[in-house]
Amino acid sequence: MKGLVQSIEVSYILHATEDPQTLTKAISSLLSVDAVPEEERMEGHFGNAIAKVRYHFIGEDAAAALSSIAAHLPALTKDRLKCDISELMDEHSALYLRFDKQRLVEGTLKAGTADPVRIRVKPRVFLLRGGAKEFYSKILFGGS
Repeated sequence: MKGLVQSIEVSYILHATEDPQTLTKAISSLLSVDAVPEEERMEGHFGNAIAKVRYHFIGEDAAAALSSIAAHLPALTKDRLKCDISELMDEHSALYLRFDKQRLVEGTLKAGTADPVRIRVKPRVFLLRGGAKEFYSKILFGGS
């Protein structure tokens, strides 16, 4: 998987009621890459503390993170992603994945849109010769 992706960005919203260390540990386990995230502190509508947490990986770290994500995907999640992969890409062939943050903390990778961990994968465009769908299928699902 070396050099297949240009970058990966992982982000999520951290609410005041959530333990930042628990989420950091879950993300580190998922990505198999240690990194210190950027945090943007904000205030919620009712004065509650909120932080936007963002990890950004490039080069070898991005490749390692994507490989680890692919290895953690359960069969059911892979099947759902296979069906929806075309809808998960933008016009620049970046892939957008969303996983349930609470399930991730529990050790399970499950697609989810409510309070998700968002992952954006930016490919090396010159490697998309066969098409973006085939490119991501090969990486995430082993060529299917």
